[in-house]
Amino acid sequence: MRDLIRPVVVAPMAGEPSTPALVNAALRAGATGFLAAGYKTPQAVEDEIRAVGGAYGLNIFVPGLLKDARAVERYRELLRPEAERYGVELPAVRLNDDDHFPAKVELAISYGVPLVSFTFGAPSAEVVRALQQAGSRVLITVTSAAEASRAAAVRPDGLIAQGGSAGGHSATTSPAGFTGDTTALEVLAAVKGDLPVIAAGGVAEAADVDQLLAAGAVAVQCGTAFLLADEAGTRPAQRDFMLSGRGTSTVITRAFTGHPARALRNRFTDTYSASAPIGYPAVHHLTAPIRAAAAQAADADGINLWAGTGFRSARSGTTAALVARLMPGSQS
Repeated sequence: MRDLIRPVVVAPMAGEPSTPALVNAALRAGATGFLAAGYKTPQAVEDEIRAVGGAYGLNIFVPGLLKDARAVERYRELLRPEAERYGVELPAVRLNDDDHFPAKVELAISYGVPLVSFTFGAPSAEVVRALQQAGSRVLITVTSAAEASRAAAVRPDGLIAQGGSAGGHSATTSPAGFTGDTTALEVLAAVKGDLPVIAAGGVAEAADVDQLLAAGAVAVQCGTAFLLADEAGTRPAQRDFMLSGRGTSTVITRAFTGHPARALRNRFTDTYSASAPIGYPAVHHLTAPIRAAAAQAADADGINLWAGTGFRSARSGTTAALVARLMPGSQS
């Protein structure tokens, strides 16, 4: 795996930010880039795979089960004022949704995707073996020593140690107790073992990369640092929110998707974080039309502004320039 991973990894950012253009630009700049399969249809994922080349990666969400449909139904009622605000209909609660997991794994196998990472748990050993036999190196994202132990049991090629400071969804498999108070350095120390580990979370500058590499990481994964990249598909409303300085802090919230994620604080997180249930991806589907309408209206207070604790250091510019300022030893 070490032959495929560069010191800086541009993280998969589900939704709009991770575009083929971002991945290709990262590769040209000497970083490793990941596509994000989460939320997308298999056809959309295949189109993106066909648009990239080189030692790229693909991130896939591991499906879970909806354990409390009644809680999600209650949350649906709480969201009615938001639906009215944006003039949209709330969909019925989806009880089962695997995010096309088998089809996305099959695409990775068919195309021999060089690096395949998983979030929200470990896939089966059979899935890992099938990918490895197709030539893929498999990575599993973990947030604790216990998760790392379970991941190691299916024999992946490496782990991604995700600190609670990371933006977007946490990979935690214990969402009820997740507080997001761990750093990438702490999780790296907790999960280090025989497998290579990529560290992720809260990386704002080259000094952070240097520190994590010195602590034993084979690479450092950065997402928030690339949200404002020219090649990223980040929504204009989020770009404007970040560039205007309106973002003052981040929060851990389940309000948008039913799973803990770190986002810039806005009206939606203030209103719904305390009442949002555990229920990914059912809650994600409930809020999807609200978020789409808010994005269309350029209303940053109604969308999920995923970002990590290092958001103040995010800069606009080409991916090449942003990679350069994060590379080990950089003084910029």
